[in-house]
Amino acid sequence: MTTAWNRLKFAFASDIDALLTKKEQQNPLALLNRYIKDAEQQTADTGKWLERQSQLITKLEKELEEASALLEKRSRQQELAAAAGEEELAQFAERETAAYSGRVSTLEASIADNRKEYQLLEQKYEDMKHKVKDMKIRQLQLMGKENATRANVYMDRVLHPEKDEEGFGTADEMNSYIERLGSRIEEQHEQNVLVHRLEALEKNSAHGEEIR
Repeated sequence: MTTAWNRLKFAFASDIDALLTKKEQQNPLALLNRYIKDAEQQTADTGKWLERQSQLITKLEKELEEASALLEKRSRQQELAAAAGEEELAQFAERETAAYSGRVSTLEASIADNRKEYQLLEQKYEDMKHKVKDMKIRQLQLMGKENATRANVYMDRVLHPEKDEEGFGTADEMNSYIERLGSRIEEQHEQNVLVHRLEALEKNSAHGEEIR
């Protein structure tokens, strides 16, 4: 029973998704609204990555500053040790100098690469923001067009009810419309009641199986 009910719920959800998709295809404004929402989220995520990239560059620059300072220090110490005839200390300082020199070179190359990547990301990020802005302007244009269309339809229903098949120019037509609307509401209520009863039946059935 549970498996069958899950399949029924899945089929119902799929039908709803298909219906919404069809409605959006018929309504360019609704489709644009969803697209703008997704684009805004992607732009916000890109902004976070850009900020993280900047933070990484700052950390690399700090590491370079420390490595450069130690390179200079060990190089100076190597000269002092050599001048003092401290061969062991001079050799140690020489190895340290080589290690820090290699680290400095690696960090400089890494920082250069990351700065280049940051510039590319920043350019794309700005392009994304312009794109979202253009879509919002288009959204306002479509909203204005849709609003004007709806206003004309409603005004024509009042000014020229004879041209509107669904218009209600008389009291009887208005009452008939209200009755049809009331019937749809009652049908929806009955459907909701049946859904709740099915869910209760499923819950009781599952509870009975646990007792067994």
